[in-house]
Amino acid sequence: MTRPRPQHAPIASQAPRERLLSLDVFRGLTIAGMLLVNTPGTWSAIYPPFEHAAWNGWTPTDLIFPFFLFIVGITTELSLAARRARGDHESAVVRQILRRGGLIFLFGFLLNGVPFFTWTAIPGVPDPTFLQRVVHNLYDWRLLGVLQRIGLAYIAAGLISRRASAKQIVGAVAGILFAYWFVLTCLPVPGTHGTIGALLLDRPDATMAAWWDRYLLDWTRFGLGNHTWPGSVTWDPEGFFSTIPAVASCLLGNLAGRWIAQRDRSLLDRVSSLFAVGALGMTAGLMWNWALPINKNLWTSSYVLFTAGMACVALATIM
Repeated sequence: MTRPRPQHAPIASQAPRERLLSLDVFRGLTIAGMLLVNTPGTWSAIYPPFEHAAWNGWTPTDLIFPFFLFIVGITTELSLAARRARGDHESAVVRQILRRGGLIFLFGFLLNGVPFFTWTAIPGVPDPTFLQRVVHNLYDWRLLGVLQRIGLAYIAAGLISRRASAKQIVGAVAGILFAYWFVLTCLPVPGTHGTIGALLLDRPDATMAAWWDRYLLDWTRFGLGNHTWPGSVTWDPEGFFSTIPAVASCLLGNLAGRWIAQRDRSLLDRVSSLFAVGALGMTAGLMWNWALPINKNLWTSSYVLFTAGMACVALATIM
């Protein structure tokens, strides 16, 4: 006699997430560009396209960092969409965003100092202990950097976009870019006798961003050292203030991720629209450049629009 088979509750099968091949290609090309720029073979003879613009303007090298933040925005949206589809609790999503962003920031902070830890003599300390050497090295340990900016932008963009609609994100981006433009150019820079920022944009150490860098990162007034970029010590290309518009770069990637993930639309529709929006963004950035120069070190609003537009065009071309 055949025994009846036990009845099991149906198990909801989850189809594996479909990878976006064009995004993988775009990310790979961006990383390849980063490797070419960071390892030229010799720093004494570098092709001009592999160098950053001295200040205003841009070179192909100045596209790599904003492209990467744009990609971070896309992948963040795809990840959040998958977690929403699984019904993950909101607190778990927030914890993941904070944990990932915090780890990225921590790795960048450690890379700024650990490889350069030295055992040199400490003035006034004849036989320093290990702890004293650590404290001595921390005295001028740079706090911010590329990975730190990625971590901060990821956290901010992830927390903003997790529950925001596309229109709300557009509003947030517009608010960030216009507010940054206003503060950077229209307000008087402290310590310049009332000179507004627009008249100081050609002086790297006199901009509003540089003032904030010194105020937040130069702790010599407390006897705790200067933690700005060692190449300048008066400003930081990845400072806190200029990280604010970098969040907008990430949010624009989030919007692009929402658009290309709409499988109910044809590929032609998604590609053509992404290309058109990208061309519009590049045009807007170039026009804004007349009033606010495209500048990577300041991460100006015109730079955000121009590079995000070019990222859209590049991704649409690959798709």
